[in-house]
Amino acid sequence: MSLILDTHYVFALASVNVRLRKRESEFLAAPGEPLLVSAVSIWEIRLKWNAMHASGLRKGPENPERVIERLKSEPVQLLSLSAAHAAVELAISPPHRDPFDELLLAQAQAEGAQLLTRDAKLKGHPLTRFV
Repeated sequence: MSLILDTHYVFALASVNVRLRKRESEFLAAPGEPLLVSAVSIWEIRLKWNAMHASGLRKGPENPERVIERLKSEPVQLLSLSAAHAAVELAISPPHRDPFDELLLAQAQAEGAQLLTRDAKLKGHPLTRFV
């Protein structure tokens, strides 16, 4: 079964300064299943990169174009967001209303995949996988 990476894991694969647990690092190094990076995550990265804190610092840690460039050397496939993905009615709604998580879950459902996440709010959702 394919795994769609939550944005935290996309940052990790793109060598952005994020912390992973040892077992997460080991899993991403040799997942066994195909890893997918959704356009939804790239959009989230772009929105955070373009948003600024009151201090003038960026809210996002990396430029999305650099993230995509770094991902080219990783064993991942990019997953576009289609109209069909956007229209999916989730069999089980997420416990919170994060639009990025909802779209990632919709893609997982449509693609017969799971969302690899560490978001505790999504624990127990049938479309998620934790390492």
